[in-house]
Amino acid sequence: MTQDIRNIAIIAHVDHGKTTFVDAFLKQSGTFRDNQQVTTCAMDSGDLERERGITILAKCTSVEWQGTRINIVDTPGHADFGGEVERILSMVDGVIVLVDAAEGPLPQTKFVVSKALRLGLKPIVVINKIDRSDARPVEVHNEIFDLFANLGATDEQLDFPTLFASGREGWAVNDLNDERKDITPLFEKILAHVPAPECDEKGPFKMLVTTLEADPFVGRILTGRILSGRVKTNQMIKSLSRDGQPIETARVSKIIAFRGLKRQPIDEGVAGDIVSIAGFEKATVADTLCDPSVTEPLHALPIDPPTLAMTFSINTSPLSGTEGDKVTSRMIWDRLQKEAEGNIALKISRTDTTDAFEVAGRGELQLGILIETMRREGFELSVSRPRVVFKTDENGVRLEPIEEVIVDVDDAYT
Repeated sequence: MTQDIRNIAIIAHVDHGKTTFVDAFLKQSGTFRDNQQVTTCAMDSGDLERERGITILAKCTSVEWQGTRINIVDTPGHADFGGEVERILSMVDGVIVLVDAAEGPLPQTKFVVSKALRLGLKPIVVINKIDRSDARPVEVHNEIFDLFANLGATDEQLDFPTLFASGREGWAVNDLNDERKDITPLFEKILAHVPAPECDEKGPFKMLVTTLEADPFVGRILTGRILSGRVKTNQMIKSLSRDGQPIETARVSKIIAFRGLKRQPIDEGVAGDIVSIAGFEKATVADTLCDPSVTEPLHALPIDPPTLAMTFSINTSPLSGTEGDKVTSRMIWDRLQKEAEGNIALKISRTDTTDAFEVAGRGELQLGILIETMRREGFELSVSRPRVVFKTDENGVRLEPIEEVIVDVDDAYT
């Protein structure tokens, strides 16, 4: 067991303050200098994330506390990015469930918490925004306990520690009467309550790819947690698909670790740590990166298929070229290809005409964010209305995607 690493995820409903809370982690662990100018919500780095107040992409950061490295993953809280949440949770050993002291647990909390409990993760509950005038911490604590019980939590998961906090003010306490000075009590709870990662330091190198992004300088960057062994720069390793088929063998060109908000190149990645590896051209999310001697892939969650599609085409209106300078079909296609490389939930394909392309994704929010991002980059395009993606099975029957919805209602309201 690697004792000096802890991997945790922060999960919460949209706008309950998890990204602000991570800012407090970074400041109080000494990651930022006292006089350093830091934007608020440092982890929501995209303009759209800041404007909409939502986290779109899972991000990883890490802080050091009394000799222990704590890797913190800030996960999206929106259902359109649900596939991202499930994969992230498979990288961590514990979760911080952050709940607004006035609003209590909301549907999105339920959605993500149920996934965390099913994976056997032990939660630490933080009731945030205690300084709100309408805060009701005791009732919210009881609501969280009822929620966990309804979601089938084990006795061990129900015996969760609770802290009361204000992420914006940068403090957390075990009891409402304690002195409110910093978030040391939370750091202490993480070290005591979250287990060190279970991994095999002496075995052959194995890592499951959890997220992927494209970098213009080093190519594809594959991020995940090392489950066994070690990996060094320039080492030859291979990738296996979910069904165990070899994809490619490649030399590790770079290993990047998260240190605060920065990514730093390191010479060697060790079992238990979350790292990014560059050097592969084809490997993607849910694939296994491993030593050439390994033949069995690691278990991976399937990637959710797209449910909605839109047609992106060139702007054919008389005002074409007045708002943007990227108007040709080739420019649009190249940009969509680049997006598809880093965003595995999107599927890009050509249509019958040369100047229109089909873009399929998980939901309207996801597609809307792509359109707005491209518009800000200077692209001009026409988009069709979203339409449902149908499939045909082997018998020629047309299948429509369905979303299973479970409505949990208290007895008083049924």
